[in-house]
Amino acid sequence: MRVLIFDSRVFVKRLSATGSFAWLGKDRGNLPIMPVTNSLANSAEIKPADQFILRRSGNTPRRRGIGQATQHPSDPLMKRIFSRLYSHSTMFALLSTALSTGCFAGELPLDRLKLPPGFAVSIYAEVDNARQMALSENGVLYVGSRRAGKVHAVIDRDGDRRADEVIQIADGLTMPTGLAWHQGDLFVGAVSSVLRYPDIDAQLSAPSEPVVVTDTLPTERHHGWKYLKFGPDGMLYLPVGAPCNICEPDEPFASILRFDINHAEDRQIVARGVRNSVGFDWDPASGDLWFTDNGRDHLGDERPPCELNHLTEPGQHFGYPYFHGHGIADPQFGDSGQRASAYREPALALGPHTAPLGMIFYRGEQLPLKYRGDVLLAEHGSWNRSREAGPTGYRLIHAERKASGELSYEVFVEGWLNADGTRWGRPADILEMPDGSLLVADDEAGVIYRISYRGG
Repeated sequence: MRVLIFDSRVFVKRLSATGSFAWLGKDRGNLPIMPVTNSLANSAEIKPADQFILRRSGNTPRRRGIGQATQHPSDPLMKRIFSRLYSHSTMFALLSTALSTGCFAGELPLDRLKLPPGFAVSIYAEVDNARQMALSENGVLYVGSRRAGKVHAVIDRDGDRRADEVIQIADGLTMPTGLAWHQGDLFVGAVSSVLRYPDIDAQLSAPSEPVVVTDTLPTERHHGWKYLKFGPDGMLYLPVGAPCNICEPDEPFASILRFDINHAEDRQIVARGVRNSVGFDWDPASGDLWFTDNGRDHLGDERPPCELNHLTEPGQHFGYPYFHGHGIADPQFGDSGQRASAYREPALALGPHTAPLGMIFYRGEQLPLKYRGDVLLAEHGSWNRSREAGPTGYRLIHAERKASGELSYEVFVEGWLNADGTRWGRPADILEMPDGSLLVADDEAGVIYRISYRGG
């Protein structure tokens, strides 16, 4: 088997300038690296046994995957090449170990991750485009995705804290990022719909057709991906993001909803003015809902902050699109709403453009006492800060509650950024395991990490 790895953006640039391109990187993992030249356009060069791994360079979004690259063929030769590639469907049965950086999971630079003393990190599973995770009572881990359109089940049969099997249980869905396991069933959010897979643990090899819980949520894809959790009240909570960077949308956009799964059309807005939340949890002490929110773009490198928010009463408004962070008036909509004091400010202002996603309140006992009852969250990382300012995020954050009740935050884990500002991974979600260890989904590296505390 040959494995071809190349960078699509550089490919286009060099193809336009010279009419040919050759892989300039290293032979990784003793895989034969095959040059890419004009002759690739000849079908004889393309064999169904080949594995093709494409990526986009730099800090651009959606770096990984042939599907994204084919949206950017810039000349007839590129179009012929991609057309021929797609004619061989077996080429796209990419190994689950194939990573956007051209590495494989065994070669990920885990030694670059900086953890507090006494902590350790390992690879728990290799899962394509891993996003939100949910754990069943039987210990089956379910994992959603965004661009991959798939849902996987991850099984650790021998209890050695590393997956033995990854099973695809659904594909062809529209950005099924959010999922939740509840009373034996798996619930999957796919933009405008929520699907229910009954008795899923017993049907992993051949899941039954999902039951449609609702298919009347908004169809807009911009911030349309979901994050699902069942609340203490037994209702299903999910966000409906703003269908834009900045606009004044009608409800239910820019909100968090909840509903009884048996009466899914009877929905209640529990939080308003929420631009794009992709993570929430309930404080085990008070029962209050806390959630992350991604701040708007194009106000500069240093503002506005992303947010960790605290809902104390249903229906509270958190400012979008009128105000951001602590009273930052929006230049377009700041005069359209009420005074800043009418909106609830964030409980904690995070860094600008850090893109906080999944979060939990840590309830376990394995981690040191300082983390218990506090928030841990994943910062997916910035995508459009200037080169001079450099990227932000790409780390895990510990939000610590002081005795006074005030919050501050510190870096929990970092190291997914390279020295030149490029990245090799993007943390997207955090899940607490029954033993108190943590699982962290990385949708760019295509893996799930296990973080444990060994003392010291």
